[in-house]
Amino acid sequence: MTTLSPENSLSARQSASFILVKRKPPIDKTEWDSFFDENGHLAKSRDFICVNILERGLHPFVRTEAWKFLTGYFSWQSSQDERLTVDSTRRKNYKALCEMYEKIQPLLENLHRNFIETRNNITHDIQKLYDKDPLGNVLIDKKRLEKILLLSYVCNTQAEYQQGFHEMVMLFQLMVEHDHETFWLFQFFLQKTEHSCVLNIGVGKNLDMLSTLITFLDPVFAEHLKGKGAGAVQSLFPWFCLCFQPAFKSFDDVWRLWEVLLSGKPCRNFQVLVAYSMLQMVREQVLQESMGGDDILLACNNLIDLDADELISAACVVYAELIQKDVPQILKDFFL
Repeated sequence: MTTLSPENSLSARQSASFILVKRKPPIDKTEWDSFFDENGHLAKSRDFICVNILERGLHPFVRTEAWKFLTGYFSWQSSQDERLTVDSTRRKNYKALCEMYEKIQPLLENLHRNFIETRNNITHDIQKLYDKDPLGNVLIDKKRLEKILLLSYVCNTQAEYQQGFHEMVMLFQLMVEHDHETFWLFQFFLQKTEHSCVLNIGVGKNLDMLSTLITFLDPVFAEHLKGKGAGAVQSLFPWFCLCFQPAFKSFDDVWRLWEVLLSGKPCRNFQVLVAYSMLQMVREQVLQESMGGDDILLACNNLIDLDADELISAACVVYAELIQKDVPQILKDFFL
């Protein structure tokens, strides 16, 4: 067991309280531009910006540029001229990848059965997407979306295509203008979150740590989950695979949570604290009705139309509680 320092405890309490009072307005374009000097170098620290993103969020007009820093598309140390060069290079690299894919596509179709199966899954998933808003305006280009997903699958040997990636890429397509931006933002997002949302890399670890966290903070609930609710926690893998996207009431809520996860604030692996906070929303119902695994999963799947700020605040409160306790080393290593 290790007790965390008073400095970290203070930081946790500050993080936990930021939304419990009235939240300041999100970072707008004027303020974002003030973070840079005349050459486009950051005049504020990365930590300062990330803390403000946690506490306040980003205005939609800022999100496109800010996410390029958060994902690693742009370096935090770059100048404006360097970023123009990087963007041009990424555009050219994307074009080269598209040309390569066109050349090897027949070979993939003939020699790799997994490619045909994955392409069919991508096509099927995309066709289920709503591509228009309530007024009938077209939101996304399904053909462009399919191309980006196929290219991502071919280029990404570790993060195989999984159901839900089509919805993630759609959110990036809605955020930016060009296909090369959508493609590279998604690649960098996967790299940043592979230990939380990629099924064959990090999801299992997240589920194990969620179980450990429940055992430490809520032993009564943990006992029920290990008994009658056996298997319920392991069945929550879609939360991590989709980065909680289906639980929110709007795209803005999804982007709000994702940018906090990308910021690394208030701690590493914050997604597990988010999942714990969501489980706490159904805790009383589960215990009162003595629910089994399937019913617990159904109750969790019924968590929809959530508010991102309220969920982030709840997860920060859990972090504040955790950091003030005599924390097992396994949890300290995972979160701090």
